This record gives sequence, C-alpha cells and structure tokens, in this order.
Amino acid sequence: MSDKIYKLSPSDFAYLYEECKLCYFLKGRGLIERPRGIMPGVFNAINSRVQTGLINKNLKDLFPDLPDGTIVSQEGFVESVIVPGTSVYIKGKYDLLMKNPDGTYTIIDLKLSQPGEDKVEKYMTQLSSYKFAFENPKVGKPIKISRLALLIFYPDKVEYRKGITYLDFPHTWMEVPIDDGKFLNFMKDIDKLLKGPRPGPGENCIYCQYRSNFDSLKPEKIAEQEDIPF
Repeated sequence: MSDKIYKLSPSDFAYLYEECKLCYFLKGRGLIERPRGIMPGVFNAINSRVQTGLINKNLKDLFPDLPDGTIVSQEGFVESVIVPGTSVYIKGKYDLLMKNPDGTYTIIDLKLSQPGEDKVEKYMTQLSSYKFAFENPKVGKPIKISRLALLIFYPDKVEYRKGITYLDFPHTWMEVPIDDGKFLNFMKDIDKLLKGPRPGPGENCIYCQYRSNFDSLKPEKIAEQEDIPF
C-alpha cells in the first residue's frame, strides 16, 4: 500500500467528485486537471463586494432574521492535519467566518444562486471539511466550530432611480447539519478511491468523452504526419 499523502480541495466535493470519479482521481493523484471554467467577471465582482461589505459587521444588525454573530474573516486559507484513518488532508479557502456570542464560530459559504433544499446536502461535505481544518489545523491554534451555514443571494428585481441601477438581492440563510461521522466516512471513501485502481470514465462526463475521442485520433494524426513530404 502506498504511503503517499493526498491533498483534498473542499471545493471539489460538490461538483468534481459527484460528476466524475475518474476526473477526480486524475486530479487527486496529481496527473491531470480539468480545464478551469470561465467565471464571468461580474459574478466575481458581486461576490467580492458582498463579502467585503460584511466584514466586522454583525449579521443580525444587517438582517434581523439572521443569527447574532460578527463576521471576522473573509476568504481565508485553511490546512488540516491528516484525517485519521486515511492518507488525505484538507487544504482550501473558505468564504466567511463568523464569531458567535458564546465564543465559538460559524463557517458561512456565500452563494450567488437560486436557493433550494438540495444545496444543503450538496455543500455539506465542503463545509464539514473546513470545520475539520479549523478544529484540526496543521499549524496554529484550533478553534471550535459550532455551526455551518449557506448564505445565498439571488437577484429578484431591478430599479432605476436618478441615473443609478439598483439590483435587489434577497437573502436566504440555510443551516447545514454537522455530522462528523458522515464526514469521516466520506474522507475514507475518497482515500480508498485515490489509493485504488484507476476508475472508468464517467458515463456523462464531457471531459472523459473529449479525452477518449482525442486518444482515438492519435494513430490517424501520426499517419498523416508520416506522409508529409520533407
């Protein structure tokens, strides 16, 4: 059995891991990554401004329906010790960290998307991995995480007043359950995947289809090159 240690990025759990085990395997083993998707600049700009505007603010002062707590950190990096019983560790960037009145903390993942109950399950492992990293850091002092949540903004209506465009973004707060046992089992599943044989291509993965089609053209391309009269 290999004693190699694997770095896991929490942001890969919700999409890459669920979409295609082969693509996840190739990235996790350091072999090849999918091309990065192009995120329109406007989304990055909105996300950055929303997060920055929350720093050092009490959420309940801004939104009476949200929990009492002060946002103390934005887009920070975390790195964990090796997860017990595995050869993997967590390294990634969270969105927001809120200090609760009792001295514990809440990890908040900010989303610009339509709210839905499926979001809770979808991002549970991502937020749980940040929790593990905060409570089991590679360096520094651990902090207690007592809540996980999604703070979702999605545009509703637009108004034009005196030459300025106002876009209304109603918010939705969604609590994410803490289940350390489920998280550890998930880490063991990933550990088993990365240590095991290469999985087959994802049935509906367009990246796997592209690699397969590209490989099938290689002999033809080589033959064409050999016919070039030099």
